Amino acid sequence: MTLRDAAPAQATRAGTGRALVASGVTIGYDVLGPSDGAPVLLVHGHPFNRSMWTPQAAALAGAGYRVIAPDLRGYGDSVVVPGRTLLSDFAQDLAGLLDHLGVPRAVVAGLSMGGQIAMHFHLRHPDRITALVLADTSPIAETDEGKALRNALADRLLAEGMDGYAAEVIDKMIAPHHVTGLPEVAEHVLGMMRGTDPAGAAAALRGRAERPDYRDTLRAVRVPTLLVVGADDPYTPVDQAELMHALVPGATLALIDDAAHLPNLEQPQRFNAVLLDFLRAHRY
Repeated sequence: MTLRDAAPAQATRAGTGRALVASGVTIGYDVLGPSDGAPVLLVHGHPFNRSMWTPQAAALAGAGYRVIAPDLRGYGDSVVVPGRTLLSDFAQDLAGLLDHLGVPRAVVAGLSMGGQIAMHFHLRHPDRITALVLADTSPIAETDEGKALRNALADRLLAEGMDGYAAEVIDKMIAPHHVTGLPEVAEHVLGMMRGTDPAGAAAALRGRAERPDYRDTLRAVRVPTLLVVGADDPYTPVDQAELMHALVPGATLALIDDAAHLPNLEQPQRFNAVLLDFLRAHRY
């Protein structure tokens, strides 16, 4: 399923494609909304794909924004590059995709690993960001224990595949009562995880283990910034969002009740309202 499937046809013009970007990687992507709309780049988390943003893409496109939703390398329709994929590699791919689409600057929104990629994009390309949206993410570098755990998980995924891991983490990605209470959301999340190539997921895990600390990067942010977090997120709890809120000058912090790590899918109407209110407040 592409994001285009969820967009109101009368309100948007959409395209789906694959682009060979300057880094030599082929990226799958969707573009929705009017061509003259303010660009919004949506960066998905691990181990998902661009359909993670379906509710937001439809709402943004319907509100007149030009939505760009790529699959990161190793995920969805993008090429799988085995080994190790650093956050800097993902950021370089995204810059290349914006170049391919003729987009000099955009609102950059990322969730979880996508938020860390957005922070790295800001580190390397601050002049290409008009606003930042960081959801359910953390700016802190990985600990030695965390590095070992991520590399061990990478080994496991290569050996066993994605199914067992997906079953273990579904009630952390979304709140446990949503696994049964929101069956369509649970199946969507499970489908994304199960459908991810283990080699792509493992490469991202190994690269993410080496991520730098982004706290100084956040102190240097000078564009409007929205921080969003699910109130019950076990991976990047509320205190991580509060830390970022203290670091980014003038940032807005929004807490989404009754949601875990994926508030954009668990509470899409609330998430969309927060996102659109933020963009409108800053005249995007």
